[in-house]
Amino acid sequence: MGLFDDDEPQKKSLREIVVGESLENLSVTELKERISNLHAEIARTEKELESKASASQAAQSLFK
Repeated sequence: MGLFDDDEPQKKSLREIVVGESLENLSVTELKERISNLHAEIARTEKELESKASASQAAQSLFK
């Protein structure tokens, strides 16, 4: 451990996901990481969808 380790930004090995790109050059590890990242993005998207649906329902209830 270095003296200034806290000053170093945390690096994440997030590879940009391009839908439809060729997967044949990716290693097994990279493919597993891609799947994990896609699951995380799906969860994030579903959470946002639920939030927007709740806001929409709340707004609709005000105008009834």
